[in-house]
Amino acid sequence: MKRPLLIFIVLAFGLSWAAVLPIWFGGGLGSPLMAGLATLMMFTPTVGVLGVWALSRTPFKEWARQTGLTLGERKGRTGALVLAAWFGVPLLVFLAMGLSAAVGLVSLDLGGLSLLRSALEGRGAPVPPDLGSVAAIQVVLAVLAGPVLNAIPALGEEWGWRGWLLPRLVSGNGVFAGLLLSGAIWGVWHAPLTLLGYNYPRLGSWAALYFIGFCVLAGVVFGWLRLRTGSVWPAVVAHGSLNAVAPAAILLGDAAAPPNEVLVGVTGLVGWVLIAVIGAALLRFFPVRPPQPAAEPAA
Repeated sequence: MKRPLLIFIVLAFGLSWAAVLPIWFGGGLGSPLMAGLATLMMFTPTVGVLGVWALSRTPFKEWARQTGLTLGERKGRTGALVLAAWFGVPLLVFLAMGLSAAVGLVSLDLGGLSLLRSALEGRGAPVPPDLGSVAAIQVVLAVLAGPVLNAIPALGEEWGWRGWLLPRLVSGNGVFAGLLLSGAIWGVWHAPLTLLGYNYPRLGSWAALYFIGFCVLAGVVFGWLRLRTGSVWPAVVAHGSLNAVAPAAILLGDAAAPPNEVLVGVTGLVGWVLIAVIGAALLRFFPVRPPQPAAEPAA
């Protein structure tokens, strides 16, 4: 039935625009409301899931199982992949920056941290005298605590995209097509922010199209985590870690030659290649099968 999908899409997309519309009329990405409203937007896919559940008449315990809120049938595997996501994502993020530097796409300033210094000064924040030690502590905290601090907003997205939507798309279109399609939908959903240049400010509104490419590739890996475990929690951890660590990594660049975010880092072309290789390897050597889709609403 198409009705549940329509309900989910209307709620997730409609409310995402409603959440950040004040940004469009109040300073764009520089608005003081940006952080709060962007976080609020992350919960709109969960509203979509709850909207479908309200019509499904499915007991919530069963609904939670179907949409990945449990730990899946093999809890040990789920726990192992949670840890893999927790520490693997930061490794991928810094590997992407290292490769970007190795091929000459970015200059790193690990000694002076001039880009981090510039960012702090631009926000009017005090620059500590021992900036290197502070930066190291922030990176460690981002790696260790980022998935915990970001767990709730990351779940706000992941329960919708990987928890509910992905199993439906995979069941109807096959694993590979379902993964690609869910990632594309996820990317389009970001349009209220990416049309303003979010993540790729030098692209302007074209960032909305460009970011879809990243979401398709990252969606394969996040989706594999969901399908491999039957649980949404490894994808939640991966998403939360990505949001915590990626901004810290890009600030390792040189203020005299700021990184081109289109090319470098985990969300740039270098990262795309790494994520594509990882996704292909996971699907090739650790194949997954469609889970049981969530129950349909009664007619």
